[in-house]
Amino acid sequence: MEVTDKLVEHLANLSKVHFTPTEKAALQTDLQNMIGFVEQLQQVDTTHVQPLLHMCEPLPILRADELAASLTQELATANAALAKNPFFAVPKVIVK
Repeated sequence: MEVTDKLVEHLANLSKVHFTPTEKAALQTDLQNMIGFVEQLQQVDTTHVQPLLHMCEPLPILRADELAASLTQELATANAALAKNPFFAVPKVIVK
């Protein structure tokens, strides 16, 4: 896959980020390098490799999930700058 100027522009538009021409060129190079690395990884023969289920094999001993007391809604919102019980109140944000 080739990373073109059009693709970089499209990604910038989707993410609502503006780049200078120098930043766009650097980003295009970085994305092309990343995609090249993934394409290189896809060529590795993994037919006899067992899937890795956890990064720490054998699995570490994890604590059991236990039900415990938690904060009440009133206590959770007690120090909030704005709160309309039982919710946090935040300023309205509209992005065009």
